[in-house]
Amino acid sequence: MKPEDIFKKNIKTIRKLLLSFVLVFLMLIGGLFFFIRNETTKNTTIEAIESSDYVEISKEDDFDKIENGIHVATGFVEGDGLMLVVQNCTSCHSAKLVTQNRMSKEKWLATIRWMQESQNLWDLGVNEAPILDYLSTYYAPNQIGRRANLTDIDWYELK
Repeated sequence: MKPEDIFKKNIKTIRKLLLSFVLVFLMLIGGLFFFIRNETTKNTTIEAIESSDYVEISKEDDFDKIENGIHVATGFVEGDGLMLVVQNCTSCHSAKLVTQNRMSKEKWLATIRWMQESQNLWDLGVNEAPILDYLSTYYAPNQIGRRANLTDIDWYELK
């Protein structure tokens, strides 16, 4: 091999080593910045929680709060049996699962039986009747059907 070829080969090897060194160095620097950033964020969060400016998101006495006829914590409609429904239904699932459904009393009862048979829902005992009354009153099927007829419209013929 010629001395020039050996020199070129050595230069290529040195380039590869330098490039590898630079990449490893950049990865280490990036990891260090990531670590420092996370530690700073963690400390800032802890300081915010410990500071006097920290505001509690929920308070014990706010759990029963009702505004405009809606239980704020769950979104349930205010009515007889509300707290029984909150205590027995939201222990296992979101209140949204209740509010998005609309069923008759019979179907709510069938749903409760299904949950008891397959989802380990406990026996509701004397609470079952008030819970069913609440659900069938406030989350009964909508009887709206199709939209109402349009009124007060000036109709015209298309030509």
